[in-house]
Order: sequence, then C-alpha cells, then structure tokens
Amino acid sequence: MRIVTLLGAVVALSIAGLFGSPAANSEPFFANYSLVIPDRYDFHTWTWAVSHCIPAAEDCAHISAIPMPIAKAFEYTGEAHLVDGRYTLTVDVPDGLRCGNVYYGPIIPTRDVYSWDVASLQGTLSSSFAAGCDGAPGGTINYPFSLVRL
Repeated sequence: MRIVTLLGAVVALSIAGLFGSPAANSEPFFANYSLVIPDRYDFHTWTWAVSHCIPAAEDCAHISAIPMPIAKAFEYTGEAHLVDGRYTLTVDVPDGLRCGNVYYGPIIPTRDVYSWDVASLQGTLSSSFAAGCDGAPGGTINYPFSLVRL
C-alpha cells in the first residue's frame, strides 16, 4: 500500500510539473532566430543559430549568422556576452555597408555591435565604417532590430 501511495504522489507531482505555471523567463535563449533589421539597406534575411559557448558559460551565447540568399553575403560567427540583462555581440563584416545598387554596387566592411535585451529580444545594431559610400567620411549608423524565435 505504501508503494502505491508513493507512486501516486510521484505521478501527481510529475503532472503538476508538466501543467503548472512556468518559471519567469523559462524559455531558453539557445535556439534559431530570424534577425529582423527593417531599416538596413540589404536584400538578405538573416537567421541566427544560437548555441552554447565552448567552454559553456551562463553569460555567453555562440552566434552563427546565416544569410539567405547566400549570394553576395558573408556568414559570420561570434560570442555574445550577457551583462545586466543585455547581450552584446561584436563582429567584423566584410559587406556591412552596401552602396549604390544593393545587388551589384560596392560594399564596405563594417564593425557591427549588436546589443539586445534578453527578455524582449529588441536591440540596436551600431554599424561603424572607416569610409562611407562614394568617398563620404566614415561613421556609425544605428539600426533597431528584433530577434524572432523560429
């Protein structure tokens, strides 16, 4: 009888765990996301494959950026670090600034810094370049972005 009672308690706790209220922020960040940058002059869409850093650390996420279509774009990878509820990722991108014809025009390398809120997945991309399009001076352009879990 004691085993039956114990088994019943285990089953009841298991069911409660399945259907009970989830913990706040229980959804893990490690997944695939669509990177949405509506204001950036680019014909690609981007998917971020987010995995654990090696060695694993709670405040680190490994990002693999995959362009679609692959033509005229460069994949990039980097480690995003979590500080005070925000992830920050810095990458050097050989084609970050597109000039003239978006498909065939010149491209300029950029240093891109992505910073986003861990809860809302909303952030800002700061894209810096040494020289701008058509001989314009260097600078930084800021773009809002969001991550949408796939």
